[in-house]
Amino acid sequence: MNSPIKITTVDVANLATSGEGHEALFTNDQGNLPLEARRVLVQVLLGPAIDARRQTKLWPILLRYESIIRSRLHELFLELVIDRDQEVAFTRQILSDELDVPVLLRRAPLTFLDSVLLLFLRQRLTQSDAQGERAVLAIDEMVEHLTIFECQGNVDRAKFERQVDNAIEKAKRHSLLQKIRGSEDRYEVSPTLKLLFPAEEVQALTGIYANLAGTASRANSNDEELLGGRDDEEDS
Repeated sequence: MNSPIKITTVDVANLATSGEGHEALFTNDQGNLPLEARRVLVQVLLGPAIDARRQTKLWPILLRYESIIRSRLHELFLELVIDRDQEVAFTRQILSDELDVPVLLRRAPLTFLDSVLLLFLRQRLTQSDAQGERAVLAIDEMVEHLTIFECQGNVDRAKFERQVDNAIEKAKRHSLLQKIRGSEDRYEVSPTLKLLFPAEEVQALTGIYANLAGTASRANSNDEELLGGRDDEEDS
């Protein structure tokens, strides 16, 4: 259960007109946000997310100035997404059929292995939530899962291993994997992934990847049978 935090919200209209928090922070400062709110706004823009468990000082400030931070982001065609249960927040690009909206946030392209890894991590989150535990796993578990999808007859093992390493590093870089203190190879899956990878997408992709994994497994089994047959023939 999340510990209760008392949050005092700020009246946006009053803040914008009364001059509260308008003390100049630098020469020719035209902003009307206090320093702490500006820090949160910058962090939200930097991304990829604000996590209450890891950024304990920023989280209550974000909630206190939520309305005005949301307003500032709207001026940039960005949406503030807050999950109070998971205590995470991030920005999302606003898309509109009515306006030609300039795109500030660029989507990072995902390779096949990137997608497989994200689905695997998302499933671990679901399992851990059901058990009331944190989603923690080792690098070896991720590598083992990704190896299932190695192409049949792959002759460039080193290239595939680099692709696996790149997928894991990308998840770390976007803070979807957060290192456990005191551990060399264990990571916690960020709850932000629930918001980035909703349940309907998980359901749609799970069946597709399960079929692909099954196909790869059957192909590998057939290869082993053929090799075994050849050994028998050679022995005879």
